[in-house]
Amino acid sequence: MLRVRCLLPLAVFAALLGFAAPSHAQTVIDEWPSIKTPPAPELKPVTVDPKTTALLVLDFLNQNCGHRPRCLATIPAMKKLLAEARAKGVTVIYTFWSTVTDVIKDVAPVDKEPTVVSQLPDKFLNSDLDKILKDHGITTVIVNGTSAQGAVLYTGSEAALRGYKVIVPVDGMSSDDAYPEQFTAWLMANGPGFGARVTLTRIDMIKF
Repeated sequence: MLRVRCLLPLAVFAALLGFAAPSHAQTVIDEWPSIKTPPAPELKPVTVDPKTTALLVLDFLNQNCGHRPRCLATIPAMKKLLAEARAKGVTVIYTFWSTVTDVIKDVAPVDKEPTVVSQLPDKFLNSDLDKILKDHGITTVIVNGTSAQGAVLYTGSEAALRGYKVIVPVDGMSSDDAYPEQFTAWLMANGPGFGARVTLTRIDMIKF
């Protein structure tokens, strides 16, 4: 009986320790199936000044866009946007990985439009993109490209952090599937430090 009495406090103490021990905290991976998609960001009409606006055409290449159905689906709208921008004298700037001949023919550069060679998602990094923009007196950039979660997200957010106004037509960006585009649209509209400088829109809502 004495032995039982001695063991009882130890058992109670052990039980209390077990009760007080924190349970394993759930991570976002644990909660993944139950997370609800936030409301879609609002698309807004925009009117830009052609003299201070640049149209960025990021990595519309045969090597990537040419194999992505969602990217190929953006080409007709991009072709229309390019024609309207050029007609108004908007600066058009291209990025590609190696040579300009890699750019999809329907949206390829004309004349002496500025180009940037970069394989990085952030086209400002290790390039003269910022200098080109400043040399042309640009204060607003319209960011289009593939991949959405790469070139569009990183270049667009960096442009906003550098003080540019950023316009992202959601029908001018693409990826392998819809989720990266959704993620990019939400983050561009809500990102800390840059979301306030970003306007999400559609190509047919842009006026020059």
